[in-house]
Amino acid sequence: MNINFVCMGNICRSPMAEYVMKDLIEKAGLSDKIFVESRGTFADQFSPIHSSTCYELKKHGIPFDNRRISKKFTRADYKNCDMIIGMDSENIWDIKNIAGGDPDNKIFLMMSFCGENRDVDDPYYTDKYDITYKDISRACDALLKKISQS
Repeated sequence: MNINFVCMGNICRSPMAEYVMKDLIEKAGLSDKIFVESRGTFADQFSPIHSSTCYELKKHGIPFDNRRISKKFTRADYKNCDMIIGMDSENIWDIKNIAGGDPDNKIFLMMSFCGENRDVDDPYYTDKYDITYKDISRACDALLKKISQS
């Protein structure tokens, strides 16, 4: 299974989700079955992971590599992924626009895995990386349970 987390710039929410999910998958012994990446709908390829995202991941003992470039979501990513998870409703709109729709029904809103129809707030603007981490952690836990049950 190939999962891609998507936010706007691929510097805060989507890399946070990528590394939280990778950690959960590793602990569950599923690293050989589930591949995880992250992208941004407007990534500029010159931005590293935001320092506050790195701080939040370190604070919770989540391993990560401090990559130097952000990655942009493309139509090819849609084809290559089993699940594409947007952090907010604007990201979902942008993903569908880039992909040419969602004919395979594989685009999901992050908090929908918790039974909630709401966005994960962008900490780049709110500066509440701890709250974003809590949302992402809950949603990744729920997502892994969903995947494990199928």
